[in-house]
Amino acid sequence: MEIDKEKILKAGKIASEVREYAREFIKKNMPLIEIANRMEEKILGLQGKPAFPTCLSIDSTAAHATPSYNDSRIARGILKIDFGVHIDGWIADTAFSIDLEDLEENKKIIRASEKALEAAIKTIKKNVQLKEIGKAISREMELLNLNPITNLSGHGIDRWILHSRVSIPNHDNKSMILIEEGLYAIEPFATTGIGSVHDGKPSGIFRLENERNVRSLIAREVLEFIIKEYQTLPFCSRWLVKKFGTKALIGLKQLEENGNLHSYAELIESSNSLVAQTEHTILVEKNGIIVTTE
Repeated sequence: MEIDKEKILKAGKIASEVREYAREFIKKNMPLIEIANRMEEKILGLQGKPAFPTCLSIDSTAAHATPSYNDSRIARGILKIDFGVHIDGWIADTAFSIDLEDLEENKKIIRASEKALEAAIKTIKKNVQLKEIGKAISREMELLNLNPITNLSGHGIDRWILHSRVSIPNHDNKSMILIEEGLYAIEPFATTGIGSVHDGKPSGIFRLENERNVRSLIAREVLEFIIKEYQTLPFCSRWLVKKFGTKALIGLKQLEENGNLHSYAELIESSNSLVAQTEHTILVEKNGIIVTTE
């Protein structure tokens, strides 16, 4: 597929602006729903669209936690802010972690994920083996006596497809597959724990699996909107409640039961330990790389 470099770079620039905006306003005890809404409104204000729901994962929750429409949770602990921007399906995916408790241990875990990402970016280029990127990531974490989460990984990105082609390991997985030209997200997760995650409760994040007919009128209405607005990108119940009101939740349940949707679970570190995440999107070209979300 021919890539649209202009749109890729524009999405990355918007993501970078929104990340810096979020760093300025996020404070301890802010409602998570307010953080997500402000970030997503900022993306729209900069002429982009969210590529997936803003994920705000706290402490041992590593990923895939997004506020529900009536969420009462507040920002605390190590907060991981993972969000994406797309322009016409061309995606920028980025994440950062902040310590809202002013604790040295929290800062150390965040530093490990940041250093690991820096090392991975120095390593990635065309024809590099995947294991070399994983090795660079885990080496930085081990220097701080921390572990990478080995069953979470970075990923290739294609138009309208957030996770495509290869997975970018966070440890030396022995893979000799070579990096090709294209778009990739690298996202090291550092933890004080054993370095794996398991599924937690449903996150309220979904992805369209198929367009199979459904009998219910509200479910059909919701399905048509999902196909038109999100295509194959992830979306959340909060967005649909904003559009249709709480009847959207009935439509979503019916679409799940009908097999139209893939539902994402929150991902929890298996020893219930603290986790930090840092992520950038990288465009690998023939003679170099561009960090689009820098």
